[in-house]
Amino acid sequence: MIAASTLSHSDVTMLLLSLGVLLGLARAFGEVCRRFNQPSVIGELLAGIVLGPTVLGALWPDGFAALFPREGNLPIALQGLTTIAITLFLLVAGLEVDLSTIWRRRRAAFRLGLFGMLIPFAATLPVGLLLPARLDAGPEVTRTLFALFLATAMSISALPVIAKILIDLRLFRSDMGMMVIAAAVFNDLVGWLVFAVILASAGHAASGGFPVWMSIVLTLIFVLGMLTVGRILIDRALPWIQAHTSWPAGVLAFAMVLGILSAAFTEWIGVHAIFGAFIFGVALGDSRHLRANTRTTIDHFISFIFAPIFFASIGLRVDFLRNFDLPLVVLVLVLATVGKVGGSLLAARASGTGRRESWAIGFALNARGAMEIILGLIALEAGLIGERLFVALVIMALVTSMTAGSLVQFVLGRQRVVSFANHASPKTFLPSLEARTRRDAIAELARAAAEAAGIDARAVEDTVWNRERVVGSAMTNGVAIPQARLSGLSHPIVAVGISRAGIDFDAPDGQPVRLILLLLTPKSEAALQLRLLASMARAFQEARLVDRVVEQCRTWTEFLALIRTEVEQRAGGGNGA
Repeated sequence: MIAASTLSHSDVTMLLLSLGVLLGLARAFGEVCRRFNQPSVIGELLAGIVLGPTVLGALWPDGFAALFPREGNLPIALQGLTTIAITLFLLVAGLEVDLSTIWRRRRAAFRLGLFGMLIPFAATLPVGLLLPARLDAGPEVTRTLFALFLATAMSISALPVIAKILIDLRLFRSDMGMMVIAAAVFNDLVGWLVFAVILASAGHAASGGFPVWMSIVLTLIFVLGMLTVGRILIDRALPWIQAHTSWPAGVLAFAMVLGILSAAFTEWIGVHAIFGAFIFGVALGDSRHLRANTRTTIDHFISFIFAPIFFASIGLRVDFLRNFDLPLVVLVLVLATVGKVGGSLLAARASGTGRRESWAIGFALNARGAMEIILGLIALEAGLIGERLFVALVIMALVTSMTAGSLVQFVLGRQRVVSFANHASPKTFLPSLEARTRRDAIAELARAAAEAAGIDARAVEDTVWNRERVVGSAMTNGVAIPQARLSGLSHPIVAVGISRAGIDFDAPDGQPVRLILLLLTPKSEAALQLRLLASMARAFQEARLVDRVVEQCRTWTEFLALIRTEVEQRAGGGNGA
């Protein structure tokens, strides 16, 4: 009895070997994808396909069976590890959800998020009802439940992937980027809540013994309680934890323990564990006491170790070649893309957004990434879908993630590169900021910019600060770019401030900000704002240049000379600053 319930010496050896191979290849493939500006999840999934029945199992069946056996203690141990990995990954995904962003931009977020979900949902639901067999529904699932799942799968977005795309394109902190992120947050919350209800209705956790209606009621109570009372308690607990425990161990342990307990609760009531971890992550991430560098520590701890193990393990479960159905893949891709892009485009246009930006919003929200893959895998395990549809959903997620960034860039137009330095001047260059706080720094730069533009300084300060409270402007390498779009401004204004002591801007890397670039653009010049933001981000992507600016530049001429020589030399002689 004891021997049968424990891992033998051989089991432990093979478990460590399989984990080492799986994690090593997943990280290697993930890094290769990042070099080509693609999400690392693509490489991690491809690593699993190479090690799974699709490639290794076909070329060397005995090696695949030895490394990843289908029976015995080893697959059970590996499944336990991947369950923990996916649970913690959804905790990180929840941290990305900013409830305050939704609330402050609730009208645009609600309209864009709602129609961006309703239109693909409504377009897919009848297809799922009419063609369950062709779409590879699970053998025992009802037609209605399958159609509801398929409609939900076609409607969600992938917040982490969308955020990464916007960051890579230097659009994350733009007005368009804020609208896309707010809508994606809405999609995530509503989509996972609907999916939780579907899982409960499908009897996902029969071992819990709860009837369907009870699982749904308990799920709603958990969500409402965690996002109200739970969120307040977490916000009050964090300062005490940070004051009386070592950093980052105290906050990290707090997040892991409560995240896992929340996951255990939702698994017990009949909804998958990942839902509990996700909702707890949302509540934790909304706390004003959770600093950006703490988020980064949690993100790195999970995303670089646990997430690759999970995504690579997906390739071990299914033979992608044997279950590849081209007509089904095309149908899923068309349903997903037309519904999501079309719905988001119509909602953006109805909100008064320009044509190009509306198309860009639609393509950005069409990125499905890891969230679609996770949703498909849980549906496969719950018997809602078959392996052919799962493969089609994975391919759809990869294609939409790989193409979203390029399509956003294309529809915004291939315009000439602009230089932020052309919109600054000696009057707006402050080599020694007196400010010691973020608000004071913005006020000091706003006064200089307003004087140069001949507009009201107080109005500029209030507009920039209100936006700063919604989305922080700090980047890595000690740089922050607070910004605003103003009515009555005839041309862009850039104010540059240097703080040699550094100012706390709650940067993602936890470092004080030493170089602050205040960007003001006319209300009607959204595209120009995006291009100037990209110019600034390109210029100061290396910490070395920021160090040289702080150490060497005492006048506007010195600053301009350094920017022209360093940045333009890096760009091969173009005006890329």
